[in-house]
Formats: sequence, C-alpha cells, structure tokens
Amino acid sequence: MRIDIAQFKSHLGEVDRNFEIAADFINSARNADVVVLPELWTTGYYPTPLENFAEKNGERTAEFISDLAKKNNLNIIGGSTIAEVDGKYYNRCLVANRAGEIVAFYDKTHLFSFADEQKVFSAGDKIVTVELDGLNCGLAICYDLRFPEFIRKITLQGTKILFVPSAWSLLRLVPRQILTKARAIENQIFVVFANSAGRSEIVNPLGVVIGEAGINSQNMSLSVDLDSGKEFIQAMNLLKDRNLAVDSL
Repeated sequence: MRIDIAQFKSHLGEVDRNFEIAADFINSARNADVVVLPELWTTGYYPTPLENFAEKNGERTAEFISDLAKKNNLNIIGGSTIAEVDGKYYNRCLVANRAGEIVAFYDKTHLFSFADEQKVFSAGDKIVTVELDGLNCGLAICYDLRFPEFIRKITLQGTKILFVPSAWSLLRLVPRQILTKARAIENQIFVVFANSAGRSEIVNPLGVVIGEAGINSQNMSLSVDLDSGKEFIQAMNLLKDRNLAVDSL
C-alpha cells in the first residue's frame, strides 16, 4: 500500500484558501493508494467561535474528499474538520474510498484540555475502523494517541494500520515520537501520523520509523510493506499471549 501524507499548516480561519491548498496536495499525490490530511486542516487549529467555521455534519469536507477520491482513484483519510450536529461541535475525521463514497467518520474521543478543547467540542463515543482496499484500518486523532487502552480497543477490531491526523506541537516532539513507537510496538500495527506542524511519520509494527517528514509543507509518500515484521509477530504474538484473566478491557 502506498501512503501519501499531505503535511501542511493551514491558515487560521481562511477556509477557502485551506481547501485550495489541500486540493493541490491531493492532486499532486503520485500513484498513492491512500492520502492522509492533518487535523483541522480546513480551519487551522482552531479558530473561535466555532459556529462561524463549522460545517453542518461535515458536509463540505465530505463532498470535497469524495470528489477528489473519485477523480484520482484513491482513498482519502480526510484529516478532520469542525462538524456541527444538532447544535454540538465535533472534531470529525471523514474517510472516502476510491469510488468517492464516504465510508466512515470518526469524532475525536479524547479532548485536549490543555488547549480547552472540552470547552468548545463535544467528545465522540465510538471506536471506528474502516476497510480500505481490503485492509482493516483504524482512526484516531492527535491526543487520542496518549491513551493506550483506546488504541488497544481499536487494534482488537482487527486494525492493521492506524491513521492519526494531528496538529501536534513540535514543542512536545519527543513524547510524541515515543508514543507512536509505543502504540505500534505494543499493538503490532503500523502507525501513520500525519501532522500539520511537521515531523509526520510512519512506524512499522516493530517500532521502526520507516518514513519521516521534515518541518516544512510537503507530500511524504511511502510504499508500506504490509508483511513487514510478520515472521516476528508470528513468533511473538502479543495479542495472542495476553492473559485475559487480568488483561481484559
């Protein structure tokens, strides 16, 4: 599977401009199977008041990624946008398949209190996985990465690749680099971290960083060997070796 991370920092509150930038990144992806956008790329992280920037049910972003997925014959992990649903606001990731169908959406579950997200967003309450090109993929957004129980539950749904759109500050780069490796190793999955601020990366199930971006806007494209570490996992299968008498969630 060829994964293309569209790493760019949006212009705060300049929605139309941000859609144009995202379209350029998606259209420039070469031979990608999946394109991944960052967290809150439609608005930047994050403008207030939210009601001035929210999309009803995330419809503008849904239509946007649907059209470009079909046009370019690829899957799109749509980063996230501010979605308004019945007067509540969610940090929502939408997913489009090659046919342009919206096949999943995920609302950020863990709200970043350090940035007062809980004061303006409502938390999602569902684990979401989606099948893309026959592969089971999991969805998380930024701060979710800090919660191992949550990621384990996603893994137990059969996830092979975890996609994590983010707007993670580089001031907290070191713990983030540890977290992506830890989540990959302990769950024996690929972690694809797409970050607006830079240092996006892809980590394989052995915890090896197989691709890392710099800090500037760029397309980072990488072919992922889904059999990577397969022999090791067969020999040391962590999920199989759990003691459910004490490890069950």
